[in-house]
Amino acid sequence: MENTQLVTENREPEKKKKGSKLKYVITACAAFAAGIIITLAVSSAMHGAAVPPGNGGKIDQNKINILQGMVDKYYKGDSYKKEDLVENAYRGYIAGLGDPYSGYMSANEYQNYMASTEGEYSGIGITFQENGDGSFVVVSVSSGSPAERAGFKPDDILLTVDGKTYDDIDLMAASIRGKEGTEVELTYIHDGKEKTAKLKREKIVQHSVESEMLDGNIGLIRITSFISSTAGDFDKALKEMEAKKPAGLILDLRDNGGGLVNDCVSVADAFLDEGPVCYLQDKEGNMDSYTAKDGKTDLKTVVLVNGNSASASEILAYAMKDNGYQIVGEKTFGKGVIQVPFPLEDGSALKLTVLEYLSPDKHQVHKKGVEPDVEAEDDENTEQDEQIEKAEELLK
Repeated sequence: MENTQLVTENREPEKKKKGSKLKYVITACAAFAAGIIITLAVSSAMHGAAVPPGNGGKIDQNKINILQGMVDKYYKGDSYKKEDLVENAYRGYIAGLGDPYSGYMSANEYQNYMASTEGEYSGIGITFQENGDGSFVVVSVSSGSPAERAGFKPDDILLTVDGKTYDDIDLMAASIRGKEGTEVELTYIHDGKEKTAKLKREKIVQHSVESEMLDGNIGLIRITSFISSTAGDFDKALKEMEAKKPAGLILDLRDNGGGLVNDCVSVADAFLDEGPVCYLQDKEGNMDSYTAKDGKTDLKTVVLVNGNSASASEILAYAMKDNGYQIVGEKTFGKGVIQVPFPLEDGSALKLTVLEYLSPDKHQVHKKGVEPDVEAEDDENTEQDEQIEKAEELLK
């Protein structure tokens, strides 16, 4: 995603919440961070220098110097910057974890990454995610955005940004965002054909909560991601909905790739009595929890999910499922681990998986997802939304 569906949140330390010992505002989103690995094969006969053997996992500065010397002496490709080699060395080191959600971010990448947490940034107005085959697919296009004017549509496949390919969704998102008024060039596949578009970045303001009344006096609140404004916007939308006294409410979490856990928990609080929203487990097996306060809405509610509902949206969906709400749609993505960014002194940051979350009944989410109580698919070849229709049936 340009806003990597996330994506996003204030990741500074905060005072712990009542009933929780958590020291950080953390993020749960379906963002991917696979580092770049470079393999270099040069025979010792060419460079005449012996490369030290492996030394048990410790960084060998002498080996780095030898590699740099070989690059300086023999490399015949395009011009390069030594700082790019160093940045990719950091990236590759973290990539060695084999964790698609952990990654190193340069200072500029981290700054752009954090900008998306506030729901306002400069970019082109697309949200995208990674498919199972590693491709990056557009999920939505912001109304009135540069991307919409250029003809981008959901299901377009992003290939390059300014001629560069990426295997890290956060880095691709950061490269698309940038200073307002600057240009960025994207190649992408649209309706089966490769296209190139040069777009001027504009200020994009995200709105993650939408609401409407459907036929049959059914209310619908859609949450597209969890950003810093989500909890407040949802609270306002719910109060307005309650005032209309609908026969029922559909909470639509489809294509919601996650974001701020704190805002997710605030939304869950509106539907749960006092008790756990989710449990968090660290590498030592220590368990903590986010909890809801007593008191909830009286609206009869069903929850809509699909295969693109991930992370924080799965936390919310499973919390409601374990508390008796019906889940409608398709099995969710299955991303049940949480990352915390650790800012470094030079402005760069390490985004690291540090926790796994479990549902209130301690069901595992990671690689399993949330199974719907009522399965329903939306037929793309019809004008109606079959999943919403199924949810409406359950509320009548």
